[in-house]
Amino acid sequence: MSTGSQRSPARARAHPAPRRDTATAGASHRNAPLAPVPLTQPPAVTAPKGSRLRQPGGGGCCRGDGGGRPLLRRQAPPACGRAGSEQPGGEMAASLGRAAAGLLTRLQTSAPTIRTLSSSNSVSQNIPSSLWKLGRLNHVAIAVPDLEKAQSLYKDVLGAQVSETVALPEHGVYTVFVELGNTKLELLHPLGEKSPIASFLQKNKTGGMHHICIEVDDIKAAMTELKKKKIRILSEEPKIGAHGKPVIFLHPKDCHGVLVELEQA
Repeated sequence: MSTGSQRSPARARAHPAPRRDTATAGASHRNAPLAPVPLTQPPAVTAPKGSRLRQPGGGGCCRGDGGGRPLLRRQAPPACGRAGSEQPGGEMAASLGRAAAGLLTRLQTSAPTIRTLSSSNSVSQNIPSSLWKLGRLNHVAIAVPDLEKAQSLYKDVLGAQVSETVALPEHGVYTVFVELGNTKLELLHPLGEKSPIASFLQKNKTGGMHHICIEVDDIKAAMTELKKKKIRILSEEPKIGAHGKPVIFLHPKDCHGVLVELEQA
């Protein structure tokens, strides 16, 4: 009996094969947690050589080589979107869409303003414009107690061009005009006992500004409108002033303390 070719019964009995309890194995299999299934590509499909098969879902087609090797899938062109490579046309269309939406919003918000402006313009057009308007400042009048000294100041000291003395008995004054670059000064001195300049100098011994003169394009229309606005005029009709043109005087209490002369331009 050869000891190398056969195993002894005692040796076989000493190491019996382990018995598997099928009931216990089944229970442990049911109680074992489920392992996550990895997401993999679908299994390759084989096809006869030269045949064309379309993949499920319409993503492309496969060609078989007849050797049982996996088919090579022809990929479909990538779709336009954020996940893939964006096409220039899609990006431009999105930009145009955003710009159009912003423009529409601005138009909607500006529409009430446009309607408001148009309505205010229509209201202002219904308001009649004034029949007269102010012109430039003609002169500033200064009452002086000594006319000769005032003439010398502006002519000899300040170097201005000074006119000759002109008497205006209707207004009760002597006048001298000092020419300036943009306007004139009128020096006033009393003429006669009832001169308004005399009463002014009684209150202002050293003299001072007496009135300002502003030109108007229509002195009659100015008188009519100023009377409607409760501005008092010191004469019923215009008088001829120092420049040989019609003038009127407005009450200083209605002109914030300033005696205003209006002269026909």
